[in-house]
Amino acid sequence: MKDIDSLFRSFVYAVKGFAWMVSHERNFRIHLVCLGYMIFFLCRYDFFVVSEIEASILVIISALVIGSEMINTGIEKADDAFSREEKYAIKVSKDVAAGAVLVFAVASVVIGVFILWQPAAFEALFAHYKAHIWKVALLVFSFVLSLLFIFKFNFKEKGKEK
Repeated sequence: MKDIDSLFRSFVYAVKGFAWMVSHERNFRIHLVCLGYMIFFLCRYDFFVVSEIEASILVIISALVIGSEMINTGIEKADDAFSREEKYAIKVSKDVAAGAVLVFAVASVVIGVFILWQPAAFEALFAHYKAHIWKVALLVFSFVLSLLFIFKFNFKEKGKEK
């Protein structure tokens, strides 16, 4: 029974870590919003043709971006706990971790373009929204909500975090 409790607690800690990222890290929220829009358009409309392998690649690269952002933040917080001074090794550690996120994010965009660059699908999507102009209003509204989520949904406590 002790092993099950330990396993359950590890999942609770992981969920708490994810929730902390959502509530404290703007870049993480940007990644989540981009991922959410991609999933929405791929699941909602059948304009895009994506094979199972291509969908798997999109899932893997998305997980790498989200996961690397979490690892980057973990490295930053561990470095800050060690020292807030401008030490060269800490600066390099933070810069390299951020660079890793950048590599995965750029790769995800490139892979997304390779897989999702389907001009006929975009034409059909545009025609759909042109025929249903009220959906454009919903899309704009969702975009505004996304911007609020990204830039205003932040629980950093003044004086406690950088």
